[in-house]
Amino acid sequence: MIPLLHDFEGETVLVVGGGPVGARKARRFAREARTVVVSPAFADADFGDAEPVRAAPDPDGVGEWVDRLAPALVVAATDDDGVNEAAERAARDAGALVNRADRSGGRDAGSVVVPATVRDDPVVAAVATGGAAPALSRELRRRIEAEIVDAGAMAELVGELRADLKAADVPSTDRREAIRAVVRSSSVWKALQEGTPNARQEADRLMEERHD
Repeated sequence: MIPLLHDFEGETVLVVGGGPVGARKARRFAREARTVVVSPAFADADFGDAEPVRAAPDPDGVGEWVDRLAPALVVAATDDDGVNEAAERAARDAGALVNRADRSGGRDAGSVVVPATVRDDPVVAAVATGGAAPALSRELRRRIEAEIVDAGAMAELVGELRADLKAADVPSTDRREAIRAVVRSSSVWKALQEGTPNARQEADRLMEERHD
């Protein structure tokens, strides 16, 4: 299994199943994609910005929802194995990605595992156990959260520095060494806690020292 990042901006995600698992999946995808949740009943849970649709698709009717919505991803999250199987088949027939929320461990080729993620935009860190140990994924996510504080601000700072160095015709080897020095600098990371302008000043000072 190879981890990939997929941009769902402007896409549709279909979640089949309105229980707690379906709600959790819906909240995650609704941050970026139009997310429709189809279920005969809904758990007393927060579905975020997802669109709950009260319907009871049987194995023969799931395909109609896939045809109607043309989703990029179908999440099968019911407690009915027959419905989940039908959702998977319909997704594959339509060329959509599929996530079987009722399965752990071994999975069919082409299926999607939704990892535990940590965000400090534009930085995204993900960890997965192939569905075998969700509790471990959550624990590792908790640990990573403490490690990437201010990573998003660092990424934006480094992006600005790379653009400025390139515009100044600094050779690529020198650019890489300068950026590497910035991201490894404890003083720059500390300055980020006080604000990006302070961090930029510290990064500029660091690079001037290297140039001298």
